[in-house]
Amino acid sequence: MIIGYVRVSTDDQRLDLQKDELRKAGCEKIFEDHGFSGADANRPGFNELIKSLQEGDTLVVWKLDRLGRDIKQLILIIDELGKRRIQFKSLNDGIDTHNTMGKALFYFMAIFADLERTNIRERTNAGLAAARRRGIILGRPKKLSPERFDMAVRLLKEEGKGVSEVARIMQTTRQTIYSEIKRRKKL
Repeated sequence: MIIGYVRVSTDDQRLDLQKDELRKAGCEKIFEDHGFSGADANRPGFNELIKSLQEGDTLVVWKLDRLGRDIKQLILIIDELGKRRIQFKSLNDGIDTHNTMGKALFYFMAIFADLERTNIRERTNAGLAAARRRGIILGRPKKLSPERFDMAVRLLKEEGKGVSEVARIMQTTRQTIYSEIKRRKKL
C-alpha cells in the first residue's frame, strides 16, 4: 500500500498542496500533523502512521523536511523503515529507496538539510550577537520608562493617535500600553 504523510508547523499553514501531490502519487491513505514542528518527536499523526505501516508498504512525503528536521532523526526513521521492509519516497527531493541510488541520495540530502539548518542557526546567532554588541536591545520592552510613558500619553491625548500607532512608534505592544495606563491610571 502507498501511504502518505503531510505536516505543517503552524496553524495558519495549509496541507492542501502536499495532500494534492500525494494523491497524484497514488497514496491510498494520508496521515497528517497540523501545527507540529518536524523536530518534535511526539507527533500524533506521525506516530499513528508508523504503527500502521506494514512490510511492503511505501511511505511517501512531499518533501524530506516534512518527515523530520535533523539528520539523526531522519536516518533513524529511514533505517527503521528499511528494517521493516518499508520503502520511502520523497517527491520533491527525488528520493526513492526502492533502489540503491535512491538510498544514497537520501543520505546526501539528509546531510545537506542538516548542514543548512546548522548554517541558519549560526547566522541567526551571529546576527543577534552583533546587534547586542551595537547596543540594540532585543525583544519588546514589557514596561515603559516614565519618560516613554509620558510620551505615549502625549501621543494618545494631545496628538489623538490610536493605541496601535502609539505602540508601533514606541516599539512595544498594544497590551504594554494598556497595562501601563491601567497600572499608572493616567488616562
